[in-house]
Amino acid sequence: MSRLTVEDVYQHVRGVCFKTGPPGTVGAETEWFVVDAADPAAHVRGDRVRALVGAAGPPPGGSRVTYEPGGQLELSSAPFRGLGELHAELARDVAHVRDALAPDGLALAGHGVDPVRRPRYQADHPRYACMRDYFRAGGFPDAGLAMMCSTASVQVNLDIGADPGDACRRWRLAHALGPVLVAAFANSPLRAGRRTGMRSSRQGIWTELDPCRTLPVLRDGADTDPAEAWTRYALDARVMLVHTAEGEWVSDPGMSFLEWLAKGEPCADDLTYHLSTLFPPVRPRGWLELRMIDALPGPYWPVPVAVATALLDDPAAARAAEEAAEPVAGRWAEAARLGLSDPPLAAASRACFAAALDALPRLGASGLVPLVDEYARRYVERGRCPADDPAPPPNLSEEDAT
Repeated sequence: MSRLTVEDVYQHVRGVCFKTGPPGTVGAETEWFVVDAADPAAHVRGDRVRALVGAAGPPPGGSRVTYEPGGQLELSSAPFRGLGELHAELARDVAHVRDALAPDGLALAGHGVDPVRRPRYQADHPRYACMRDYFRAGGFPDAGLAMMCSTASVQVNLDIGADPGDACRRWRLAHALGPVLVAAFANSPLRAGRRTGMRSSRQGIWTELDPCRTLPVLRDGADTDPAEAWTRYALDARVMLVHTAEGEWVSDPGMSFLEWLAKGEPCADDLTYHLSTLFPPVRPRGWLELRMIDALPGPYWPVPVAVATALLDDPAAARAAEEAAEPVAGRWAEAARLGLSDPPLAAASRACFAAALDALPRLGASGLVPLVDEYARRYVERGRCPADDPAPPPNLSEEDAT
């Protein structure tokens, strides 16, 4: 394979990561902890979960089932041209997995961080071993293991934009909305049985990690071209791992991607893999991947998907969101610590939810209005988030708690 140049990286980012087209496609990824309903403090073996889910057959809605290093189960939807269809099919797949686990006494639990169990590494893929070793070598052993094994999220995938100007607007808005989404859906006040003092301990863990691959790409009010900003971010980030010609995986070779380019060694596949090891809260992958939202209790996972989609895809809602989010665009730390007890974030969230509720019928998603409205009344309008709910007794199922 031919070796890359810096110009090749720029071309890849513009042509692949920021490929434009008419918006309207939406996808989502829901991550879940698998717990033993009789003993939620017990770790559940990953091979047990795989066997049960595998025996049930493919999810009927077309979602892909994968597993995180701590055994978290992830359902990644297919891309859909409508929010209503996405919700219907992904809900079928979540129910399919729940039904597969239930006869064996297992259940899905939605939390941003495992509230009871300490991290337990269960992966066997060399990628994850290299990732674990990289974080250890970089001075992030605890946060690295916690991120890999004890966190879960709802990720929303939306189109880049119709053209470069639209892509730039959507990129800026997604970043500005980040703290609002963190605060409104914060659901991880506990970690390994202890209160952390944060509403979103998950966001706190990401903040503690390697900043060259987890900080927001757009920050400090910079108004840089998105493709330029992402290219610089990728070039400056340290290489997490390399594949040798002999098929070995080597963790932390001790250089940035730009330094690796200077040696004339990486090829196009190496760039693609490097980009997959960068984890900012808004990641461009040919679509915008919103990665900052805590996993939520069973009935509420569709709410952030609906709200984020409405605020980016509906023109009137996007204008309202831009105005509402602008004053809180940099309040990532406050969002994680305070949730909606922070008055500016509470005001921005109320305005964003109102705009989303108004937009959902225009997006053909009227069926989601009652659930989003219920969430708004229970939490947002009261300046609260799920992290403010009393912790249920350890033997109470998630369905009972909600």
